[in-house]
Amino acid sequence: MKKNVSMIMASTMLLGVLAGCNQAPQAKDNGTPGATPAVAPAAAPAKAGKTTIQYWHSMGGKNGEYTDALIKRFNESHPDIEVVGTFQGGYDEVVTKLQQAAAANTAPDVSMLERSFVQLFADADVLEDLTPYLKKSGLSTDDFVPGLMGHSTFNKKLVTLPLNRSTPILHVNKTMLDEKGLKVPTTWEEMKTVANALVIKENGAYKRQGLSMPFDDWYVIAMMTQSKGRFFNEEGTSVGFYDNGVGLKVFSYLKDLQNTGALFYPPTQDSGNIVNQMFVDGKIGMLFQSTGSIGSMAQNAKFEYVTSFLPQNDVYATPTGGANVTMLASSKNKAAAWEFINWLMTDPKGGQQFVIDTGYLPFTKKMVESKEIKELYAKEPNRKVAYDQLQYAVDTNKHLAWTPIVQEFRSAMQAIMYDNKDIQTTLTTFKNSAEKLMKK
Repeated sequence: MKKNVSMIMASTMLLGVLAGCNQAPQAKDNGTPGATPAVAPAAAPAKAGKTTIQYWHSMGGKNGEYTDALIKRFNESHPDIEVVGTFQGGYDEVVTKLQQAAAANTAPDVSMLERSFVQLFADADVLEDLTPYLKKSGLSTDDFVPGLMGHSTFNKKLVTLPLNRSTPILHVNKTMLDEKGLKVPTTWEEMKTVANALVIKENGAYKRQGLSMPFDDWYVIAMMTQSKGRFFNEEGTSVGFYDNGVGLKVFSYLKDLQNTGALFYPPTQDSGNIVNQMFVDGKIGMLFQSTGSIGSMAQNAKFEYVTSFLPQNDVYATPTGGANVTMLASSKNKAAAWEFINWLMTDPKGGQQFVIDTGYLPFTKKMVESKEIKELYAKEPNRKVAYDQLQYAVDTNKHLAWTPIVQEFRSAMQAIMYDNKDIQTTLTTFKNSAEKLMKK
């Protein structure tokens, strides 16, 4: 155990360094960017005579209000248990604090955990195996949406279950396309045609561009899987997009669009907010962005706004994002902790209401078939598109060395997209660095 804790503490130091870097992506659902406190607020004490469950999460702002309401509903219906929720900052900060707490033996009972970091904690053996709890409650992994279970089982142990989950999706200004007689693209070739057709350039400056996406590895990985590539190869010994030419194909496609003005590629800092504002202002016609943006887009767009699957190249494919929920193995109140997690998974007033409130994806099959979700999708079809795309969900970035490797990859992205460095040479350098990190 000491060796395992040392491993996650080593990653803590890396995450602490990365938190101050302007390379950090701003795009995919990341808890609540910009709402992180300098010091986590002290949790309110539980009422006397009740089993206290400490729950750490990343939901600030409006989603934080929904989380508080969720916890209140649980506490009101469970007189013997008091869940005390504490906002610990964005996903990366929760990871850092969990690593420190695991080493100090002060971890919470239950925590939200961003899905790409689950393997790190699972390998350190600090997460409870939920398999017997699931079985005792009459549940199985078959009850969950398959596309959201890719980061739940490691080392033959079920250590997390989905909660606030999302995917990237294509957001479209349909009014803009209609004015040009264009259809929503379903393939890369169609997307290139549409993006170029939407460009307006006046006096040497672009007044309007066709496509954009935040600075984030998420969207590039999506395009790799659409080209039948992987971020890591299946053996976990190297990257899975170099030898097959997929990486070269993806970046060449993006650079071609960028060079014609069809693609606006934003600066790294605050890129998500930048492209979101450009989209609602009609300065770009199509946007790769999280499903978690659907609500704000629908509220702010002054045009006909629709969503669509990410266009396919060889196949349809999308990675997933967001966080799962986990029980820490060090919890002294595991029965009560599971009662809370089980309620989140199964009670209509738990995770289902949270999904309806926030815009995250439904994560159980029963939830999808519920009257409330069906009514929601009938009223807001853009959200149903996001769920339907889950049939093509695939995650290929699972590896213990993910944290340092993705930083190397983002540096490669910057070199290609901003500095116009040679694509193949840059990817070769990245591949060599990644393989060294994977051997450590």
